[in-house]
Amino acid sequence: MQQVREALENRQITIYLGAVAVAAIAAYVVPGTTALEAVVNPALALMLYLTFLQVPMSELKQAFGRVRFLGALLVANFLAVPLLVWVLSQFLPDDSLLRLGVLLVLLTPCIDYVVTFSHLGRADARLLLAATPVLLVAQMLLLPGYVALFLGEEAARLVSLGPFVHAFAWLIVAPLVLAALTQLWAARSPVAARAATALGLLPVPATALVLFVVVAAVLPQLGPAADAAWRVVPLYIAFAVISPALGWLVARWFRLEAAAGRSVAFSTGTRNSLVVLPLALAVPGALPVLPAVIVTQTLVELLSELIYMRLIARLGRESVIA
Repeated sequence: MQQVREALENRQITIYLGAVAVAAIAAYVVPGTTALEAVVNPALALMLYLTFLQVPMSELKQAFGRVRFLGALLVANFLAVPLLVWVLSQFLPDDSLLRLGVLLVLLTPCIDYVVTFSHLGRADARLLLAATPVLLVAQMLLLPGYVALFLGEEAARLVSLGPFVHAFAWLIVAPLVLAALTQLWAARSPVAARAATALGLLPVPATALVLFVVVAAVLPQLGPAADAAWRVVPLYIAFAVISPALGWLVARWFRLEAAAGRSVAFSTGTRNSLVVLPLALAVPGALPVLPAVIVTQTLVELLSELIYMRLIARLGRESVIA
C-alpha cells in the first residue's frame, strides 16, 4: 500500500495535468458540465479532510515548539509575499474583479499538495504538514484585511465577510475536526487504523477530482474571460520566479536548517487556489473573470512545481543555513 501511495505522489503533477486535460475535453464535448459547480465545495471538503488526515495531530505540539520555523513561515507568507503581491499588482489593469482574483489566489499559501511537492524537493515535509492548520487560520484571518488594504473602497463592494466565515467553518474547521476524530479512533481501533491507512492513498486522487470538477464546471463559462486570463499569466510567472527566493531569504534570516528553509521556499511559491475558489464564486458578478484568473494561476503553478522540485532541492547543501 505504501508503494501505491508513493507512486501516486511521485506522479501527481502528471495526474493533475491529466485531470485538467480530461476536464477540458469533457467541458467541450459533454453538455451541462457547468452543473458540476454544485460539487466543488463537497469535493474540496473531501480533499481537505484527506489532507488533514495526514497531519500528525499528536505532533502538533512539537510543531508549535519550532518557533523559528513557524516565525519564518508566517513572516514569509504574510509579510514578504504580500509586499511582492502589492508590487506586482501595480502592473495589473484597472479592473476590480481581475485584481481581486489575483489577490485572493496569491495571498493565500497552499496547505495540501505543497506538502508532497516539498517532500520531493528534499524539504522538511512533515514540519510543513504539521504547520498547515496555522497557515489556514492565519490566511483566513488576514485575507479580508489585505484585500481591503489593496483594493480600498472597492473591497467593501466586492467582498462580504459571510462567505469567508462559511468557507472557514465548512471547508477548514469541519474537515480538520473530522480528521482529528478519525486519528483518535484509529489509535484505539485496529479496524479504524487500517481504514485510515487506506484513506492515505486518496489525497492525490481527491485533488485530481477537485481539479476535474473545477475545470469542467468553469471552462464553458470562461470564453469572455480569455483576455483576463492571458493578462495575468506574466504576473503569475513573475510570482513563481520571485516568491520561492523570498521564502529562502527569510529562512536564511531566521537561520533555519536547510530542509526547513526549503519548506518555506516551497510554501511561498505554492498558493491555495482551489480553496479560495468558493470565496471567489461568492462574489457578485464573479463569472467568468474570477474563476478564469484563479484557474490560470493553478496551471502556471503546476508547471512551476516541476522546476521547484529540481532547483529548490539544490538549496542549502549544508545542515544549517549560514
